[in-house]
Formats: sequence, structure tokens, C-alpha cells
Amino acid sequence: MSTDFQHARTALGARLRELRVESGLTGRELADALGWPQSKVSKLETGRQTATVDDLRAWAEGTGYPEAADGLAARLRGLESRTRSWRRQLAAGHRPVQDAINAEHERSTALRGWVPMLIPGILQTADYARRVFSAFADLHQCPRDLDAAVQGRLKRQEALYRRGKHYHILMWEPALRMQLCPPAVLVAQLDRLSGVIGLDTVSLGVVPCDAHLKIPPGNDFWIHDERLVVVEDWHAELWLDDAQNIALYLKIWETLNSSAVYGADAQQLITRARRALDESP
Repeated sequence: MSTDFQHARTALGARLRELRVESGLTGRELADALGWPQSKVSKLETGRQTATVDDLRAWAEGTGYPEAADGLAARLRGLESRTRSWRRQLAAGHRPVQDAINAEHERSTALRGWVPMLIPGILQTADYARRVFSAFADLHQCPRDLDAAVQGRLKRQEALYRRGKHYHILMWEPALRMQLCPPAVLVAQLDRLSGVIGLDTVSLGVVPCDAHLKIPPGNDFWIHDERLVVVEDWHAELWLDDAQNIALYLKIWETLNSSAVYGADAQQLITRARRALDESP
């Protein structure tokens, strides 16, 4: 968990504790009044659990300070503007997440992406995307709105054919061979990648397995017009809009890019991966 996020969550917990102490309630008394286990009150006050908006409104009412609810909710929005947990984002399925990131793609003109272990979403076939969404729905135990999620992802791909857009995409060679789907689906996906090379709006670079890496591969991230970085982790997305972090991720992207191959060399790696599938038993 990011240090900035944890500091903000701890500060929110301290404010919750202030309201409880000012009300004269003990932690157990407040928990009983709200119908919560006492451990939940403790975790919220110490920053070990992230409150929901409903939690904050209940806390404000329970401590006798209903007017504090809006301020608490504003603190939570500020906290979550940077760290967006998958548990919360996927509560209604994958489609709302796709709609949110589609909106950022619409706002952006130049995008730089590093996607080391999967085919980037902007280049996925429908069948490949469906397999990815299914895997993450199982992991996070969220609604399986697979068709709607795939439709949202394919809608984003319309920008690949729009003048004025440019996608600078970096992949790692293992992503070409990662069998998260049946071989036939991966073959079609690799054919799709081959067709992308040469599009005016796309620069597709592949970092070979045997390339010298100046830094470890790390997590997926996208840089939007040097105004926003979206970083993916297992538990959450980080949405970073401060100049220092944007500059850091630009440096990371350029460093990884120095190990990438493009054009015919990238095509050769894709062809090699496809041939391996054709030759497999």
C-alpha cells in the first residue's frame, strides 16, 4: 500500500476517533450503537481499514455529529482519488471500470503504456479479453459481466483509428506466450498484434526476453498526456497526477523503451511466438 494513501487513511481514522471521544462514547459503546463488531471501530480509527461512505455517515450520526458526514466523505474521496481498490471498483462488475478508463483515453492524445505480462487491453481481441476478465472476476469474486466488459474494452479500441491519437505501447516478450487462454484464442490474438504494426496511431515495441534490462519489469502502467499515470497492482489502481510521480514514470517508460525492438524485429518476435503454438502438441 502506498505511503501517501496510508497516511491519508490514518489521518481519516484520527478524525473519526476525535468525533467518538468528543461524544463521550467508548469504542465498544459506539460499536454496539451501530451494530458493528468492536474490531471494526478499532480498525477504522487506526487506519487499518478503509471506511465506506455509509460507514462515515453512520459514524457521524452515531457520535451525534451528523453535520460532519459531508466533510468525512470529502476526505474519503480525496483518499480514493489516488488509490482505487479493486474490491470497490469491481463491486458492480468490470464494465464501470472500463467506462472510467475509456473516459480518460478519450481525454488523452498521447498515451504511453507498459504492459509486461498480458496483451494490452487496447489491442486485445474479444475472446482474449473475455478470458482476462473471467480470470480477474474469479480472483476478486466480483459480478461476471463479461459481455458488457468486453464491449467496453472494444469501444476503447475505436480510438486506434482516430486521427490525432497516438499510442506508444511497450510489451515484454513473455506476454506473447502467456497461455491464459486456449491456443486458438492466443493464435488469433497474435495475428491481431501483427496487424497493428504499421498503424499510424500505434508504435508497438516488444522487449525481448534476452534483452538487457536496466530496471526490473515492474507493474503495468499508462501515462496519459503527461498529466496522469494509472498504475495497476493486484489490490488496486494508483491514479497519480503530481508532477514528481509523472516524471518518474516517464523515466521508467523511457528506460524500458531503450531495451525494446520495433517494426520488423517486433514482428519477428510475434511470429516466433505464433510458430511455437503451431508446433506445440
